[in-house]
Amino acid sequence: MQADTVMDIDVLRQSADDASRLMKVLSNPDRLLLLCQLAQGEKRVGELEEIVGILQPTLSQQLGVLRDEGLVSTRREGKNIYYRIDSPQALAVLNVLYLQFCGTPKE
Repeated sequence: MQADTVMDIDVLRQSADDASRLMKVLSNPDRLLLLCQLAQGEKRVGELEEIVGILQPTLSQQLGVLRDEGLVSTRREGKNIYYRIDSPQALAVLNVLYLQFCGTPKE
């Protein structure tokens, strides 16, 4: 941002609130693991349970938080519920986190 650019404080405050809310949701390790898996593509609930090793009650609770916050969406196919990331902002943050923490070996 240039020094002579003045941002509308109300717009800036709303953006800060939105960013803070996203970071709060991402700060839970279970939710972060789930989103990392969903960043690779849509997954069934059963698949998520197997991959991340989170038991059903906790899995349902954390997926509910992600859904309530608008980070994921669902579709039903028969008895299966599929989850996918529905937030470009969350996906962008996940990509940065991946590059910082998973993309290269730590020295």
